Amino acid sequence: MNKRHTNRNEQNRRRFLQTTAAAGAGYWVAGDVQLARSKSPNQQIQFACIGVDGKGSSDSAAAGNHGQVVAICDVDERKLKKRKTGEAFRESKEYFDYRTMLDEMGSKIDAVTISTPDHNHAPAAAIALKMKKHCFVQKPLTHSIYEARMLGALARKAGVATQMGNQGTAHDGLRKAAAIIQSGALGTPKEVHIWTNRPVWPQGIERPTETPSVPKYIHWEQWLGPAPSRPYHAAYHPFKWRGWWDFGTGALGDMACHTVNMPFMGLNLANPTSVSAESSGHNRETYPAWSVIHFQFPASSDRPALPMTWYDGGKRVPSSLLEGEEPAGSGALIVGDKGKLYSPGDYGGSWKLMGIDEPKDIEFVRSPGHFTEWANAISNGTQSVSNFPDYAGPLTETILLGNLAVWSGKPVAWDAENMTATNAPELKPIVNREYRDGYSL
Repeated sequence: MNKRHTNRNEQNRRRFLQTTAAAGAGYWVAGDVQLARSKSPNQQIQFACIGVDGKGSSDSAAAGNHGQVVAICDVDERKLKKRKTGEAFRESKEYFDYRTMLDEMGSKIDAVTISTPDHNHAPAAAIALKMKKHCFVQKPLTHSIYEARMLGALARKAGVATQMGNQGTAHDGLRKAAAIIQSGALGTPKEVHIWTNRPVWPQGIERPTETPSVPKYIHWEQWLGPAPSRPYHAAYHPFKWRGWWDFGTGALGDMACHTVNMPFMGLNLANPTSVSAESSGHNRETYPAWSVIHFQFPASSDRPALPMTWYDGGKRVPSSLLEGEEPAGSGALIVGDKGKLYSPGDYGGSWKLMGIDEPKDIEFVRSPGHFTEWANAISNGTQSVSNFPDYAGPLTETILLGNLAVWSGKPVAWDAENMTATNAPELKPIVNREYRDGYSL
């Protein structure tokens, strides 16, 4: 890896966290939080919400609690109708195509939430960022590594407040765990293990051959967005899209922005130099039924080189590494030469130390809450922790690199500076996917 690129990323991350801590120590910890909704109507944040069902239901509700929702967009007419019954959305204009919504409502919008399937995240966010709109995007930030890098660059150029929807980032427990790791309490970090109980949707299956009619309430072309055209099928929409290469990012993309989040914050796990994978095999239609992915990170100024292993589809960390304790269905384990930190569950907020006592006087910046942190950043001209350029983009790049190894079936040597698999040029279309006509970054 290019050493200059590594050093720049470390410096950017350290400078951002130091700035956040300096601003946040008085602002967040003291609780001097003034929500956007407390302002006069002409000062309220004007939100547009893309995707209003599933996670989009809570994201759009949060927008309504922090400002005024002036437009809502969803490909399912039933979901739009249901959302319109909420008091906060009765005056919102309705759209099926986010391109049309942003074109028509741009002058009336301050900020955009994007809670769609993964493949539509980047093209929707890119339009908003080019219009200098503040942007919130559900995890994973993007469908591809190139998209993650580009959204970070667009956000920095636009100078707007951005945030990825990995809510655990704002949890006091996760931030304290990361601070404990950074304090050196575990000693020299040796290895990281992350596992999940996903997938809970079908993977390792063939593409459907039936071509049922598109339900009259679904705008299928808008759902496909930038993805290659294919007939509608319930195997994709509304829930099972995560398992398909064209639409989702598999178990890794779905959950690692949560479960890798705490060790990423504590150990600066950006820019792996290589990744390899074992899996049940796949047909390049859906992700495999299970995978075990090995990441290798170079040394940084804060720690030596170390490996990280990801497990999904029923594979889990060996119980011997947990002192014989049976691992939870999902979790994270950081192993140092003095002790271990074990966090059962998905979000890194609860944990216990093994082999050492909890250090005293650990300092960390508290958050007023994930969405509130973003709304405050919009109002104050600052940034939330999980912003695109400094945090969410690099985290997403790290995670999605694992899918390159799954796709190729061989170890991948990674040049982060140039976003290139140096020993696998055939992976270029996975690093940077082509869009259908009508969509672009």
